[in-house]
Amino acid sequence: MAQAQQEGTGAVAVWDIPVRLFHWVLVLLIAFSWLSRKMDWMTWHMYSGYAVLTLILFRILWGFVGSSTARFSDFIYGPRAVIAYVKTLPSRTAAKFSGHNPLGGISVVLILLCVLVQAGTGMFANDDIINEGPLYKHVSKELSDWLTTIHKYNFNVLLTLIGAHIAAVLYYLFWKSENLTTAMFTGRKQLPAGTALPRMRDAGLAAVLLAVCGAGVWLLVNS
Repeated sequence: MAQAQQEGTGAVAVWDIPVRLFHWVLVLLIAFSWLSRKMDWMTWHMYSGYAVLTLILFRILWGFVGSSTARFSDFIYGPRAVIAYVKTLPSRTAAKFSGHNPLGGISVVLILLCVLVQAGTGMFANDDIINEGPLYKHVSKELSDWLTTIHKYNFNVLLTLIGAHIAAVLYYLFWKSENLTTAMFTGRKQLPAGTALPRMRDAGLAAVLLAVCGAGVWLLVNS
């Protein structure tokens, strides 16, 4: 958690550039993955999957070493805190958090896990015609078929999670008058006086981690 104290009110930097880029690039890649599958652009579909896997692996690492609001320790709350937060939902006044609120933290973890499953199973998938994931050759046909089934139905789970995420954003916008989308573009939130300021990490570290994750996925794909 952040330690420095805010002296006044106003827009405070809470989301670093790596987190914001991760968020919006992932949105575009998921949309392109869906489109490329519908259009049967399977080569591009697989490239998109590699990029998604790279991003997810990066985000997991950034969740341990990144800026304070990016860390899992900042937005994974215990049951008591989650229940207490749920009780505030009917109020028109938004409870202020530097990073994700308790329910938002749950949403982030679920989406990350779901996308990881989607990208991971796709590496082993096949379509019984000509297209096979890069790791198909390392498993049996039966296991590949099972993972292909998970890959197919898990996307529906992902769409449900995305829909719930969008609904929550709209709820905060129209009921609590808090624009979470703008904050994910600008990186800044309006926070009350006395709020602990997040500690930001150097984007150079994020670039190194992203490169390492990309190299790891490339080695995996070509193994």
